[in-house]
Amino acid sequence: MMGQIQAEESMVYTNNETETNGSLELEKHGGDEREEDRSTFGVKSFLWHGGSAWDAWFSCASNQVYIFLTHQKYIHIYPYIIYTYMYMYINTFERSILPGLMLAVQTRIVASKKPNSYYVAQVLLTLPYSFSQLGMPSGIAFQVFYGLMGSWTAYLISVLYIEYRTRKEKENVSFKNHVIQWFEVLDGLLGPYWKAVGLAFNCTFLLFGSVIQLIACASNIYYINDKLDKRTWTYIFGACCATTVFVPSFHNYRIWSFLGLGMTTYTAWYLTIASAIHGQVPNVQHSAPTKAVLYFTGATNILYTFGGHAVTVEIMHAMWKPRKFKYIYLVATLYVFTLTLPSASTVYWAFGDQLLNHSNAFSLLPRTHWRDAAVILMLIHQFITFGFACTPLYFVWEKVIGMHDTRSICLRALARLPVVVPIWFLAIIFPFFGPINSAVGALLVTFTVYIIPALAHMLTYRKASARQNSAEKPPAFLPSWAAMYVVNIFIVVWVLVVGFGFGGWASVTNFVKQVDTFGLFAKCYQCNPPPPPKP
Repeated sequence: MMGQIQAEESMVYTNNETETNGSLELEKHGGDEREEDRSTFGVKSFLWHGGSAWDAWFSCASNQVYIFLTHQKYIHIYPYIIYTYMYMYINTFERSILPGLMLAVQTRIVASKKPNSYYVAQVLLTLPYSFSQLGMPSGIAFQVFYGLMGSWTAYLISVLYIEYRTRKEKENVSFKNHVIQWFEVLDGLLGPYWKAVGLAFNCTFLLFGSVIQLIACASNIYYINDKLDKRTWTYIFGACCATTVFVPSFHNYRIWSFLGLGMTTYTAWYLTIASAIHGQVPNVQHSAPTKAVLYFTGATNILYTFGGHAVTVEIMHAMWKPRKFKYIYLVATLYVFTLTLPSASTVYWAFGDQLLNHSNAFSLLPRTHWRDAAVILMLIHQFITFGFACTPLYFVWEKVIGMHDTRSICLRALARLPVVVPIWFLAIIFPFFGPINSAVGALLVTFTVYIIPALAHMLTYRKASARQNSAEKPPAFLPSWAAMYVVNIFIVVWVLVVGFGFGGWASVTNFVKQVDTFGLFAKCYQCNPPPPPKP
């Protein structure tokens, strides 16, 4: 046991070793020895080495909540989440001696209530902006529709990962010290051309996803301290986020995923309660939808909101039992609905059309200690989400320069730094928080996490022999291969026409308008004008 722990500590990460992840075949036939080996508790393993289904659930929920955040009677949700997480670790580590965790033993009945959660943070602050473009009915409908569609394509990606890994393990391929990524799955199942397409879209999306996190950091902190402009804050937070190069892999985001989910939950309910207490502004108007360009821009922002599963493969690969991931994204999405629907609806109800000129919901709420706390928590969560988005880029870059197998954390951190520089630079060029989300959603998310996974799934199982020998059969709620093909074709056509076509036109038009209005390298995007000089 101690030898295994020492081996793990001597490595940057031990993804998919037999000791750590094991093979899918062993997992499929109930091999639980690995989890028993992990039962010895250590603070380091509690905070650092994550790979359970719960870790994946918190990763998805925490990550997705951040994207959605532009949204005390429900305060009982917090204990359920906290106790569930604590109780899980008590079982996993055989009732360890950590005093704080022992408190959860008394609440096991409460903890057994299944929490619903998912992935929302940075969009939480822009969703009310999207509602002001779409109107309340369309905003709610698109959230539910794209949430379910995103859950389906995340399921497809997980199935393809399992198929790829099963085939490779039958060929005795070892993934020791190697993180499987989405483009490698496409390469193994469909060939090098699909690998190139998947790599290009995925890396570009994650690059701009990281850019959006930096922009959001500067946008949020400005509402606490406006003595510095947003561009200066982007410089500062770019340096702070660069420290994520020291986080080896998704295994090591265990405690951060848990904390991030709590942070976004607080912020979502702060937006809801604060807007309800504030009430409607005088002469509030809810005129949306008024223009097609605004309507499809808002719809595309919601499409982007539920397109956070570009890191599905990397999260699955960090799990001890990857097969359990299949439905985790759906459960996380259901929890996200409890955050985004109330917050976006209430903020839009309170401020109406004013949101059209305030893409960040914080800008319209009065400054209080509650709002400052929400801003600070969101800043921390944006830092975490930056790491989530950048980690796959770090892996790709390491493989390109031949550093992926290096065990020295410092050497790998140094090798990763060139990835952060262009992200930093792009965040300074395009500081358009809100419009850039829609543009990325229309041009990149549409293909990365909707069209490509649906097409790849159809092509992988196009032959009868492939369907007969598939590692994963169709789900119980859709047991027919023909039905799966119908759903996949619908997603491809819908996203291509509505998401990429109309959404691309609207988002690019709106984005160009922001460039014409504020210019590139805008010093302080959508900042309040300085007060006139005193006579």
